[in-house]
Amino acid sequence: MCTLCLPANQIYAYVLTGKFKALDESWKHSRFPLTEYELFVMTEGTLYLSYNGENFTVKSGEYLLLHPSNSWREGFKPSCCSFYWLHFTAYLGGLPSVVQTLRQLEPFSPDRYILLPQTGPIPKPEKLVVLMKQLQDQVKSQYPAVSLNNTTSCILSELYGQHMRIASVRKNEPDQKQIYADIVDYVKTNLSKNITVAEIASKFGYNEKYISHRFAQITGMSLKQYILNQKVDAANFMLTDTNVPIAQIAQELGFSNSQNFSRLYKKLTGLSPSEYRNAYEKRLLFHV
Repeated sequence: MCTLCLPANQIYAYVLTGKFKALDESWKHSRFPLTEYELFVMTEGTLYLSYNGENFTVKSGEYLLLHPSNSWREGFKPSCCSFYWLHFTAYLGGLPSVVQTLRQLEPFSPDRYILLPQTGPIPKPEKLVVLMKQLQDQVKSQYPAVSLNNTTSCILSELYGQHMRIASVRKNEPDQKQIYADIVDYVKTNLSKNITVAEIASKFGYNEKYISHRFAQITGMSLKQYILNQKVDAANFMLTDTNVPIAQIAQELGFSNSQNFSRLYKKLTGLSPSEYRNAYEKRLLFHV
């Protein structure tokens, strides 16, 4: 797997976007050339795609970023899956599109480029999905090109920011990394419950103040705020990508009732769940 290089100080140009959903398990990606960059954000199932002589298996919660070339992309195995996709262009200005070693970038200053693995996990896929949905709404609402280009750039910036966050956590001491990983996994697994800091501390055998302090050292936010942020991110995804009733969303996120959920959601976001859902109501959905 190679690393893709993109210019850092540039607004990327939007080309096309949409959400794809296969109708059954017999679907396989058709054979198409690729003349611009393409980003896949997987939301369901697994995508099996061949490009430039390499087979990619991309699961839900992961991304795939392809660069333009003379090669063709096509499915190598059928699958019932769902994903958001985005085509964009970028002016490299002498930068290589693919980097095998950092020596290729030695003549350049690091602030001129960003490096992204061609595929990998997305720590917070909900944030990317919300931005992709916003872009689709802008396209359907006939926003000007400058708006579409800026939102496209925000999507790539969010992906890069999440990637760099992973790299930052990996640089911490081993015990800090383990605490962080344990908490993240526990919150993700138990998001449907009313999770508390005291519960997490008891689960892993730490003092409540100690575990909160260590978590804040790594993330820059309190553990309580992290839990709430995860619930809001999950709610944002369900509000934009599904038609699940708000009462059911509240239940799935561990709230005793929809009123408590709506009250907290508005306090944290400034919008009610209904207002947020209606903000990006226009979709570009493709069934094949």
